[in-house]
Amino acid sequence: MEQLHTKCRNTTYGTNNDISRLPVPDERVEWSQPWDDYHPPYFTAKGILGKPWADKEIGDADFNPTWNAMDVEYQVDRTSFTGIYKIVNGYPLNPLGRTGLRGRGILGKWGPNHAADPVVTRWKRNDVKEVVHHPITNKRVLQFVGIRRKDNNQWAFPGGMVDPGEIVSQTLRREFLEETMNSLEMDGETKSQAEKHLEDFFSKSSDVYQGYVDDPRNTDNAWMETVAKNFHDDDGSFVGTLNLNAGDDAVGVKWLDVSSELQLYASHSSMLKKVAELLNAHW
Repeated sequence: MEQLHTKCRNTTYGTNNDISRLPVPDERVEWSQPWDDYHPPYFTAKGILGKPWADKEIGDADFNPTWNAMDVEYQVDRTSFTGIYKIVNGYPLNPLGRTGLRGRGILGKWGPNHAADPVVTRWKRNDVKEVVHHPITNKRVLQFVGIRRKDNNQWAFPGGMVDPGEIVSQTLRREFLEETMNSLEMDGETKSQAEKHLEDFFSKSSDVYQGYVDDPRNTDNAWMETVAKNFHDDDGSFVGTLNLNAGDDAVGVKWLDVSSELQLYASHSSMLKKVAELLNAHW
C-alpha cells in the first residue's frame, strides 16, 4: 500500500463530531488483512438524502450505478485514479483500506467523489517590491491564496467538487471565483468580467497531483479524489489585481506564506510541498 490514511481514521466524524469511528490499527488498514470482527458503525448524513447532486442509497430498487466507469445514466464519473476498486455486497470499498466507518458519511457519491484544487501562487515581496528570501534556506518565499473553511475552520485551497458534465479546468476556475472572489454574490456583468479576467491566467498551469485524498470525510464506501494544479504569477502583475473576498464555503481568504509549519486541511500540505519543490521555493 502506497500510504496509510490518517485524517479519516481513528477520529470522530460528522458535523458535530458525534460519530465515533471504530479504531483501526495500522496493521489492519488493508482489506487483505483478515478481521472477522470488523463491524464499524454505518453513517450517511440525513442532509444529503434526496439531494439532486447526491446518489441514492445502495439497495434502492431504482439505483443501479455502473462502478469503475463513466456512469452515463447518472452522469457521474465513478472511475478512480487508484485503479479498479472492489465492490463487496454492492458497496464500493475504499482503495486505501479500512476507515472505521461504513456508509457515505457526508459525501454525495458512493465510491470516488471527484474534486479540483487550484493552487494560486506568487512570490512574497517587501515594501519595495523585492522578492523576500528566507533567512535560513535563502530560498524565495512563496505565497498562495488560502481559504478558511466554514465546516472546520482550517486553511485550505479554494477547491470543490466537479459538477456533472464539467471538465476539471472549468471546476478550477469556478471554485476559485466562488470561494475567493464571492462570485455567487456578483451581478451578471461583474461576474462575466471576473471570469474573463481569469481566463488567460487559468489557461496556464502545472500539474501538482491527481489521486486519492486523505480527507476526514472519507469512509469505507466513499472517498475524495482530486486534481490539483498550480497557477503561478511569477512577476506578481496579475494577482495584485484580484479582489479577494471570501464566499461560498469560506469564512476567510488571504495570501499565506508557504511553509512546512502550516497546518492545512486534508492532504493539502503534501500538495503545497510539491508546488514549493516545482518552483524551488522555501519549504
